[in-house]
Amino acid sequence: MKIALAQLNYRVGDFDNNVSRIITAIEKAREGGADIVVFSELSVCGYPPRDFLEFDDFIDRCYSSIHTIASHCNDIAAIVGAPSRNPAQKGKPLYNTAWFLAEGKIHALAHKTLLPNYDVFDEYRYFEPNQLPCSTIDYKGTRFALNICEDLWNVSDNPLYLRNPMDEVKQYHPDIILNIAASPFHYSQGAMRKEILTRNAVTYGCPLVYVNHVGGQTELIFDGGSMLIERNGEITTELKSFEEDFQIVEVLTEKPSGFSGSTIPLRHCPSAIELIHSALVLGIRDYFAKMGFSKAILGLSGGIDSAVTLALAVTALGKENVRAVLLPSQFSSDHSITDARKLAENLEVIYDIISIETAFKSMEITLLPQFKDLPFNLAEENIQARLRGVILMALSNKFGYILLNTSNKSEVAVGYGTLYGDMCGGLSVLGDVYKTQVYELAQWINREVEIIPENSILKPPSAELRPGQKDSDSLPDYPILDKILFQYIELRQGPDELIHNGFDQETVRRVLKLVNTSEYKRFQTPPILRVSPKAFGMGRRIPIVGKYLS
Repeated sequence: MKIALAQLNYRVGDFDNNVSRIITAIEKAREGGADIVVFSELSVCGYPPRDFLEFDDFIDRCYSSIHTIASHCNDIAAIVGAPSRNPAQKGKPLYNTAWFLAEGKIHALAHKTLLPNYDVFDEYRYFEPNQLPCSTIDYKGTRFALNICEDLWNVSDNPLYLRNPMDEVKQYHPDIILNIAASPFHYSQGAMRKEILTRNAVTYGCPLVYVNHVGGQTELIFDGGSMLIERNGEITTELKSFEEDFQIVEVLTEKPSGFSGSTIPLRHCPSAIELIHSALVLGIRDYFAKMGFSKAILGLSGGIDSAVTLALAVTALGKENVRAVLLPSQFSSDHSITDARKLAENLEVIYDIISIETAFKSMEITLLPQFKDLPFNLAEENIQARLRGVILMALSNKFGYILLNTSNKSEVAVGYGTLYGDMCGGLSVLGDVYKTQVYELAQWINREVEIIPENSILKPPSAELRPGQKDSDSLPDYPILDKILFQYIELRQGPDELIHNGFDQETVRRVLKLVNTSEYKRFQTPPILRVSPKAFGMGRRIPIVGKYLS
């Protein structure tokens, strides 16, 4: 059987565009002689639709879109994802459904059985899990096990659910497994995904067709990587990562004698940093495109974070759509200004130099009756950061830019930032990238030619808000800090475990206290592009006023 894998970039709630793209792919598949074309989970409405699902009109649009798509399914079948209404009087009002369309009508439905409700997922908020025994769908003499994303992830060595849909289906002896998915990216997800899918193909002795979303949806980034896996676990087709793709594959429904499969040619295996770079570029590009903006602005300090953010923005949006602003103060070093200018010139972006020194002195005079002769401290440091934020937001409002936030995950974790100052922005580019990873990104960007000045990479990091300031004055060195943060945030290890792992007790207690008492700041940050297994934002829900470990 010839099956088309349609890996498309959807926009949540943009029914006209989504349907148009689906129909175009159906026509392309028909012209290529495909029997079935497969799209991803909730492809009709986009993923994740979240509380849009609570609007009757939104569901009505899903249904009308399904009927429009079905009318184009003559001489070819299509599988699309969309919510469907639950006719039962009890339970959630909707199912997450795979719609099998053929002969101009709805041929069959398959509801999602396992609803993820962890990390960034919140599907049980909206959907009723399939309560009926899982079965198969017959079409053109072929029996399909049709399921949705998580339905293949309840592996036997680490079961999260009481049911395993494929165990229920195997009694019907399916010929092919079809799995439609919305599996978001993080830097280790791809390897995990291949292992899970391969295990299913081998365990149930069926070729497996997997179609995933691609594109950025605010914080979430979908990397695609749709594939065909033969019954012996060999991946014979793999679609591109981080971009749309389309392929028609021949799927063998019977195992021929002497079958060994023919694997795809050996591909370049990207490093974690290369994957993060690709994901961030896609996340920036789609955030702007889907918001209807084209131009970005950011503050360029001469430091590593703003340098990497600028380079990513230029790759995503084009040099003509990015503006950098240097905002030196009396504490800015000459080399910082030089490094920032050199980077802007290397990338050929427009840049401005706007000193905040006069504005800062004006604020000092304004506050003198209240501050009197109190010593210079955090208040004056934060004034500088907030003045920069005011200027950047003014330029954003006046010229229609979106301000990119340049704070990294290490700083965000320990509260090393100023609300309404350097924490301003419409999108946080590096908020899920530790400081040590930012340096790795810089090296990756410079892999062929020096774009980011070497001095920005080599000099000790500093906020430059007072004379001679360095980050290490108030924080552990980043290689140590990031290891503690990773084990606490990603691995959820408590202080005793960290100390047992060899970290200094006082350092651990201080770092964890900083993380937990900074939750109120993170609650007010821009959306953070997610590239790790545990990002700040919707995937990590910590009480602001909690006392635990603080």
